[in-house]
Amino acid sequence: MKIAVIGGGAAGMMAALSAKKVNPGAEVLLLEKNEKLGKKIFISGKGRGNLTNSADIGDFPQHFFRNPRFLYSAFSAFSNRDLWRLMEENGCPLKEERGGRVFPLSDHAFSITDALKRALKKAGVKLLYRTEAREIRLQNGAVYSVCCREGEISADRLIVATGGLSYPSTGSTGDGYRFAGETGHRLRECLPSLVPLLVEEGDCRFLQGLKLRNAGLSIRDEEGRSYYESFGEIDFLPDALSGPIILSASAELTELLHSEEAKRGLLLTAHIDLKPALTEKMLEGRLIRELENAGGGGLERVLSALLPLRFLPVFLRRLEKRGISRREKAGELSREKRREIETLFRDFCFTIRGTASFREAIITRGGVDTRDISPKSMESRRVRGLYFAGELLDIDASTGGYNMQAAFSTGFLAGRSAAEER
Repeated sequence: MKIAVIGGGAAGMMAALSAKKVNPGAEVLLLEKNEKLGKKIFISGKGRGNLTNSADIGDFPQHFFRNPRFLYSAFSAFSNRDLWRLMEENGCPLKEERGGRVFPLSDHAFSITDALKRALKKAGVKLLYRTEAREIRLQNGAVYSVCCREGEISADRLIVATGGLSYPSTGSTGDGYRFAGETGHRLRECLPSLVPLLVEEGDCRFLQGLKLRNAGLSIRDEEGRSYYESFGEIDFLPDALSGPIILSASAELTELLHSEEAKRGLLLTAHIDLKPALTEKMLEGRLIRELENAGGGGLERVLSALLPLRFLPVFLRRLEKRGISRREKAGELSREKRREIETLFRDFCFTIRGTASFREAIITRGGVDTRDISPKSMESRRVRGLYFAGELLDIDASTGGYNMQAAFSTGFLAGRSAAEER
């Protein structure tokens, strides 16, 4: 039996490894168009490699926005515990961090790829670098071969694990969607997800690089209807908001932000609570104490004790737009102006104008319609011997390692199924 796998990312490497382990006598080829494997893994988790989560595998589906039931069999076949064991057996010890996120002990994502390459070599998978698949050929409704720039490769079974559209510089340029469409599979609209939210205000360029560790977030429309609420870290880019809770918000909102309703003028605003740990009374008391301690000092000095240094100038400019000068004397500040300051702490707003592009998206929302794929094997319901795995499927989750685990699990199941004799 000859099994070809297109794509050397998380799903593809796992598919090839699984196929070879299940059927050691099979010839397993892993086709990668780049010069090395796992380019997207290298940048995952900000370069540290958040490869899974320590949560109970039975709880994983609840973190997926689309088609969570489709993943039951894949997670059952290859869990986060199985992945942990595989990594450690191949020289990549792991550790758990906040929120159950799991990283290599080395804090380097390349440790994941190195471990998988060791496993592939040990298993006897044949690696073909700089080999770009261009067409899948069928015969009598079944896989026959894959045509590459370098020539045609025959295959009894073929696994497509080419990734989505996110981070196209890593090689994820949508080839898998084209292969799926050309072989008769339905596709769901692809949108960037887990992606920064672009904002109208120019304040972000002064805040670039700043992280608000403990901020409250509420995203609402002009009528006050809430679309997302959370608490956590917010990062600032030159023209966008990012960070864990913003990325999760984008996953909830990407369809809305790319909808006709948005084009017709739907206005969403990110409302940031800079002091979510303080009640209204506590915030009022804290501000009053700082004002009293400052005595004849200026407002700028008072606020410097309550805000990150980088945030202070932007906060003061927002106050000036409300008629409160940074040169106001602390001891002379009226009750009304103090209330305005408290309000700004509670409701620091940014107008959302859309999402960033696929170049900055961690994952792709949409893809190969799961109705065309068997969840028990990852085999196509339309073409015999053709399997799909990883991000190109219409599955996507929140941050925390869930998406990477889905890639590993669907890849494992696809490889195992493809290698089984019929």
